[in-house]
Amino acid sequence: MRILLVGAGLSGAVIGRSLAEAGHACRIIDARDHIGGNCHTARDPETGVMLHVYGPHIFHTDDEPVWNYVNRFADFMPFRNRVKTTAQGRVYSLPINLLTINQFFGKTMRPDEARDFIATQADLSIKEPRNFEEQALRLVGRDLYEAFFKGYTQKQWGCSPTELPASILKRLPLRFNYDDNYFFHRFQGMPRDGYTPMIAAILDHPGITVDLDTAYHPGMVRDVDHVFWSGPLDGYFDHALGRLGYRTLDFERFTYGGDYQGCAVMNYGDRDVPWTRITEHKHFSPWESHEGSVCYREYSRAAQPGDVPCYPVRLVEEKALLETYIAAARATEAVTFVGRLGTYRYLDMDVTIREALDTARVFLDCLAARRAPPAFVSSPR
Repeated sequence: MRILLVGAGLSGAVIGRSLAEAGHACRIIDARDHIGGNCHTARDPETGVMLHVYGPHIFHTDDEPVWNYVNRFADFMPFRNRVKTTAQGRVYSLPINLLTINQFFGKTMRPDEARDFIATQADLSIKEPRNFEEQALRLVGRDLYEAFFKGYTQKQWGCSPTELPASILKRLPLRFNYDDNYFFHRFQGMPRDGYTPMIAAILDHPGITVDLDTAYHPGMVRDVDHVFWSGPLDGYFDHALGRLGYRTLDFERFTYGGDYQGCAVMNYGDRDVPWTRITEHKHFSPWESHEGSVCYREYSRAAQPGDVPCYPVRLVEEKALLETYIAAARATEAVTFVGRLGTYRYLDMDVTIREALDTARVFLDCLAARRAPPAFVSSPR
């Protein structure tokens, strides 16, 4: 079959590789001038630092087959994301752990003492948290919520935490030990030479052709048997039903002659600091040595037409509009919607790869059974 994959990020690359290995002719296009999507990495010509061009991406997973898959195409180096935050004039460790609790409250509690203490801070009168703020108050109490979550969340999402679902905070751990590893997955690391060479290796197959600086247009479907769409779901329909909401990021680059902040990620929890965090990119490759440093202040805002969308908002209004686009997608023949943008969900890289592998498998199974492939293999709801 002749397959068109729109987007040369992880979804398009992994699906394309699987289908090419099964003997299908795959053309991958991308409107940008590089492969890798938002995972794109590049060497800074001034300092030699490996840059995560669209913001840092740290690979972490408990999915061993996915871990084995990425290691097939890149050499992964050990990496632990140890995030710090500046709040109320002091630096603390994230996620909230025993050190954070003792620092913040000026105590020297043991784990069991800290657990009991936080229970006195938590608002246990909130039985079923209805939103982000209520979830935080029930989890850690007002003092920790206002120091570490409230201002940061307002900046990141551009709305009150009372407008966000409680499920957002459920992903963030609270630890009563001194473990400051931001993630808890079994496999964690970074590709030694960056994500772009890894994705280039996935795309390196004689059954795959890649065309960059090439925007999709509807006439392309006449030349292919099936399309995999990893762009914005509403974008496929030219936003005919309205625009789904996204957040995007603006990056303010600056360089430094030495080590600027001593860590890869420094969050800023105070509402009156306009940026959400500063990332220092040489710390994402600790096996390298660089005298100079490249840093970025990150600012979050609502995405406008022409922006690079990063995070689906998924508030009540967007969920209602999403349902109409899901129905339109399912009524469209010979198109499968994939990835973070195509299914309008926040997906980590390992989940993106897992879903891409599953999508390719389902597609091949449908061909073998002479069934029409589904519009969505992974539910966008």
